[in-house]
Amino acid sequence: MKGILGLLRSRYGKAQEEPPESAFFTTAFVGQGVDDALLIPWEARATEIGAKRLPKSRGGKLLEALWAKDKYMSHLDRDAVERLERFFQFASVPPNRDVIRQGEYGNFMVVLLNGTIAVDRLQPWGEQLRLAETRPGDILGEMSLLDSGIRFSSCTTLTDCELAALNAEAMDEMMAKDPLLAASLVALLARKLSQRLRVVSARLSDHQG
Repeated sequence: MKGILGLLRSRYGKAQEEPPESAFFTTAFVGQGVDDALLIPWEARATEIGAKRLPKSRGGKLLEALWAKDKYMSHLDRDAVERLERFFQFASVPPNRDVIRQGEYGNFMVVLLNGTIAVDRLQPWGEQLRLAETRPGDILGEMSLLDSGIRFSSCTTLTDCELAALNAEAMDEMMAKDPLLAASLVALLARKLSQRLRVVSARLSDHQG
């Protein structure tokens, strides 16, 4: 995390100075050669799946309670989580809706606040493999947000769900207005992602064996 903090300090200077506008996340897909027409933003997906806006008062309290118990995200104190909340969009989603689809480009991640989401991957030989059924507090889609890559799996609501969504525009706003908070979030997301990839890798290896 010190490396990320140092990078942001050198980029933005002293805390009291007005930081420049950031476009690191919003331009990342273009930098990878991905056509804008192929990008699925949260706003488009939310409309498609019939998501309804959830009051920030409810969504924020759920997020705070879940992250307070999380091995990694609990490193963010209550003040940090409260500052994060203004960058999230909170929504409720009906069952049997694809929040994320394998093979697409999406510049958002979601935190499951309530309900259950299935994580499935269609294997190259045509088999549908269920990788996980998520629990409240789990984070989905952060890999594409961080590395601007294609979605590895599909995430489908199995029940009525409540979500917190964070998109690329909000990440850039956070980097400009609260760079140390953004650095902390990115570092913690990377740690959680590394852990999950190890579990998925073991799962795929066992299945193939």
